[in-house]
Amino acid sequence: MDAAESLPLAVLDFVAIEYGEDPAASVAGAVSIARAVERAGYRRYWVSEHHNMRSLACTAPELLIAHVGAQTSTIRVGAAGIMLPNHAALKVAETFRTLLAMYPGRIDLALGRAPGTDPLTAHVLRRGMVTDPAAEFPGQVGELLAFLGDGFPAGHPYAPLIAAPVLAERPELFVLGSSHYGPKFAAVNGMSAVFAHHMSPDLAFEVLRGYRREFRPRAEGDQPYSAMSVLAFASEDADAVELFAAAWTLTRQNIRKGVREPLAPERVEEFAGSAEFRSRHTGDGRMVTGTPAAVAERLLEMRELAQADEIVVVTPSLDRDRRSASFAATADAWRAAQ
Repeated sequence: MDAAESLPLAVLDFVAIEYGEDPAASVAGAVSIARAVERAGYRRYWVSEHHNMRSLACTAPELLIAHVGAQTSTIRVGAAGIMLPNHAALKVAETFRTLLAMYPGRIDLALGRAPGTDPLTAHVLRRGMVTDPAAEFPGQVGELLAFLGDGFPAGHPYAPLIAAPVLAERPELFVLGSSHYGPKFAAVNGMSAVFAHHMSPDLAFEVLRGYRREFRPRAEGDQPYSAMSVLAFASEDADAVELFAAAWTLTRQNIRKGVREPLAPERVEEFAGSAEFRSRHTGDGRMVTGTPAAVAERLLEMRELAQADEIVVVTPSLDRDRRSASFAATADAWRAAQ
C-alpha cells in the first residue's frame, strides 16, 4: 500500500512499558501495534525519543524503527522525533541512510529541538556541554541536510565528509513543534511540519494555518505539507473511554510530579471513579474520545481547521488490545465518513 492508497493517518507510539511487564514485552507490543495499524491502512508508524523514564522503552528510536521495519512490509516507519540537540548531525544522517538502505521508501525522520527528557539527563546526553538548543538547532538542521545530500559550501571544513552509506533517497523529513517556533522554522525553510496538538491544543490550528501561509519552497515545485498529532481513543464501550481519559490525566499528573513509573490498572480504575477525576475531566479540547464515528468526525473537522494533510493519532496509557481496536475502529470510521 503506497501513500496514495493509505489513509492520511499515522500513529505516534511512546512504546509504553505496561504495569508488570518487562521491556521485551513492550517492544513486542510496539511491533503488534505497528502491524495492526498497517493492516488498518495507516500511512505511518512513528516512535518518540524519551529518556530517564521507567515507563517507556523509546530511548533508542533508531533501533525500534529497524526492528519494526523488519516485521512490517508497507507502512512507513520513523521517529517523531529525533531530538537533534542530543545527537551529532553526521551520526543521524548515517543512521537514517542505513535505515533507508534496509527499507527503501519507508523511512521518516522528524526533527525536534527539545531534549525529550529532564535537564540533568539532557546534560549527560550532551556530554556536559553547555548549549542553547534554540540557538543551535538551525545550524544542526543545516548540517544534517548537507550530509543528506545538499552538500556543504566550497571551503567548508566538513565538505570532504560523506554520510555513508551514500544513496540518493532521503528520509521523509519533518520539523516537530509544540510552540510557534517549529512550524515557522519549517515554513521559512521549505520543510514539512508536525505540530503536537496533544501538548498545545490552544495553538495548533493557528500555527498550522500560519505554516501554510508562510511556506517558502526550498526548490521549485515544493509544496507545504503538515501533520497534527491528536490524543484520541475510540470505542463503543463508554467505560473504556473513561479509563483512557483517567489514565492520561494520571499520566500528566505524574509527569508534573517527576513520577516515571508505569500506571497500575487498579489505580487507573480507582481514579476513574473518583470525585477528583470527575471535577478535573471537564474537557479542555486536548482529548478526542467517544464512539469511532464521533472520533473520526472530530478528527476530520480538526484536520480541516488546521489545514493539515495528515492526523497523527496518539493513544497512550491503555491496554494494548484496546489501543489496537481503537486504531482499527478509527480507520474504519474515517473511511465511512469520507
